[in-house]
Amino acid sequence: MISRIPARSRLQCVVAASLFAAVVSVPPAMAQTSASDQQAAPVDRIIDSEVHEEQVQTADDSDRVIAAIEKASENTSLVRKVTDLDRVDIVFMPDSAAVEGGPPAEIATKLDENSESIDGLRRELESNALLYHAINSRNILITDVVGIEFDGEKHMVIFAAAKPSP
Repeated sequence: MISRIPARSRLQCVVAASLFAAVVSVPPAMAQTSASDQQAAPVDRIIDSEVHEEQVQTADDSDRVIAAIEKASENTSLVRKVTDLDRVDIVFMPDSAAVEGGPPAEIATKLDENSESIDGLRRELESNALLYHAINSRNILITDVVGIEFDGEKHMVIFAAAKPSP
């Protein structure tokens, strides 16, 4: 005859099994980081990619930003394929941040004209773990990304209408 296990003992067994499963799953996750990732500051490296920041006045780089906006459709398909980059540059345009009134009229017009392409680019950036982490780790909202450009196959520049985190 099979004896019944009291409800309290069953609860203790479930808790113990859950705790055991959590402990067993930790070592493989830790093994996925490389030695260089462990030595470099997480803010400076994202999955073996160097991340650099710079600030510019939007007017100084407006031609470059407009070109990035106009190439949003092309760049969306490239973002979809990115799995490895040597370098990611984030160009902050603090004078174009929403709290400062947004981008200048010339860039705002291009953003409106290419809104569907920019929305698609932003969705792809959110879907790419490498790039989303690069953006999110700098406290940049995905809606602040106005365009990107590729400088070769292993170097990417992200233009953000945002102020850098202090």
